[in-house]
Amino acid sequence: MSSAPFTYEPVGATREDLTFCPPGFHPMLVRTRLGEGQEVFQRAAEAVLTWEMHRALGVGIDAGADRAAPGTDVTVTLAGVIKAPCRIIWTAEEHRRAGWAYGTLEGHPECGEEAFVVDRTGDGTVWLTVAAFSKAAKWYARAGGPATRGLQQAYARRCGSVLKRLCGNLPEV
Repeated sequence: MSSAPFTYEPVGATREDLTFCPPGFHPMLVRTRLGEGQEVFQRAAEAVLTWEMHRALGVGIDAGADRAAPGTDVTVTLAGVIKAPCRIIWTAEEHRRAGWAYGTLEGHPECGEEAFVVDRTGDGTVWLTVAAFSKAAKWYARAGGPATRGLQQAYARRCGSVLKRLCGNLPEV
């Protein structure tokens, strides 16, 4: 764990409200239905908490731990060239909710917070929610404008499709 400061405030805001977005930031909320039942929930939660979902996306993950934990520094590498340093702010491993959020550190193309949460609703349906608030931090993210936000949305949708595939061989209950 490094002592590098986060590049935004309020750190940890997604823990209680995935829809929170401070002034000056752009919100993102993408939900994907993964299936139904406890087995699907457990498989999805484990894939999110152990970086398996991210690695299956084809992004590089250099993490200070095998499992998401508060204080763990993580560098996500996109397309082999864009490095995005961040730190895990919070994790959840509850009966019907599991996941984590990271906050951006200096050098990340964006400034803000992103959460990856698997939850099982009262009817047994399992969902992945990718939620974020962010704004451009690097010149190329600013130059991309709305296209940059479109890429973030596409990334979040791809997280859902990859996780759904990882859970696809499990029976729905």
